[in-house]
Amino acid sequence: MSDFRLYNTLSRQVESFAPSDGTTVRMYTCGPTVYNPAHLGNFRTFLFEDLMRRVLALRGWKVHQVMNLTDVDDKIIKRAQEQGKTITQVTEPVIQIFHRDREYLRIQPAEAYPKATDFIPQMITLVERLVERGVAYQAEDRSVYFAIARFPTYGKLSRLDTREIKSGARVIQDDYSKENAQDFALWKAAKPEDEATGAAWDSPWGRGRPGWHLECSAMAMDLLGETLDLHCGGIDLIFPHHEDEIAQSEAATGVTFSRVWCHGAFLLTDGAKMAKRVGNVASVQVLREEKFSAAALRHFVFNTHYRKELNLSDKALEASRQAVRRIGDFADRLNGESALALGGTAELGTAADEAVAAAEKALFDDLNGPEALAALFDFVRRANAELDRMGGDRASVERARAAFARINGVLDIVPDRESADAVLESWIEELLALRRDARARRDFAESDRIRDELKGRGVVIEDAGGETRWKLE
Repeated sequence: MSDFRLYNTLSRQVESFAPSDGTTVRMYTCGPTVYNPAHLGNFRTFLFEDLMRRVLALRGWKVHQVMNLTDVDDKIIKRAQEQGKTITQVTEPVIQIFHRDREYLRIQPAEAYPKATDFIPQMITLVERLVERGVAYQAEDRSVYFAIARFPTYGKLSRLDTREIKSGARVIQDDYSKENAQDFALWKAAKPEDEATGAAWDSPWGRGRPGWHLECSAMAMDLLGETLDLHCGGIDLIFPHHEDEIAQSEAATGVTFSRVWCHGAFLLTDGAKMAKRVGNVASVQVLREEKFSAAALRHFVFNTHYRKELNLSDKALEASRQAVRRIGDFADRLNGESALALGGTAELGTAADEAVAAAEKALFDDLNGPEALAALFDFVRRANAELDRMGGDRASVERARAAFARINGVLDIVPDRESADAVLESWIEELLALRRDARARRDFAESDRIRDELKGRGVVIEDAGGETRWKLE
């Protein structure tokens, strides 16, 4: 079996990976903060994590994945206060949307989706351990803070010098009751808006609520143990979120929190990070309304390595539409009755074996999606040529089917029939619109070229008066 390798953010290098027990990968992935539906930037990360769990399974391991749902934090409380609701009334509909969008994009379900509000006792216990060990303290504002000066290895994930670190995310910067402006909140003293929205709980330090970083550590260790095999998330979570998770977890337990850390790069729009606050947000709902298939988005995402930035553009999305249409056409042909009846060739079987080897080599080398896709499309080209020869070898067709299913079982880029038809119809209508424009400017050479391109794809067109009708041969 091939060696499996991942880039470890902690070591800054690609290294061999295997679960500590040799059987099951215990993986924690940071999920959405459910005050707004997750955008495509979020889902790029979730798709990278879906690729991860599928490749781990392809390698032969079981996967126990936990993805948290942050259902109490500053943004959620603010939204609840604005709408006169409790935090639960704000978050529950958004959680439903998340799962609907996740299912649409064919992201396999994690084994657990813990909500922060269901783990308050575990969070309080974790804070108590930190206070007992002398690395946490209650300040004059009644909140409990983690003292990063008392954790010597703070900054090892992000490689930041603590002298250069400003106050972290979700920490009040001008609160001089803290020992150090860099200290982050573990337990926040309740404010009136917290009480009004149902975001306050009893604790040894008075009424309050957990800090954002605390939530993940408590849920991860409760559900997966004190040492995880793998912790994943977007690159923007390295600091302060994951850095703070390491500090509070390892200070409490004295053992490594996660053996390996994996982070996905940003999805960009016009070169800028996709984020709700700047408005350059595309949603899964928009894709669905535009009949953009999950298969096409998966192709678009996996065609760039997860550690490289990916720019969202109409041109790139359209290229992915066309690519998965080819995959869908090939899947129909390969799995059709005639393929088996007419048979293949010995070379078809060889192409199948070589495709699996090439795809697995790519995927087991730090999830190289682009190379795995290249292996699949090379197989499609070779397999179509061998099927054209109608060699009568039924066994080779079965080998080709098994190879295609094995590779696509990870990438999952065959469009469903309804989506494939919608993609084809959209493509035809776009070309016909271009042909009408060409005819309007009397560019008949371009008009004829488009007609020939359509004909080459089995589309026959008829000009009748001012209309153009089309049908499939």
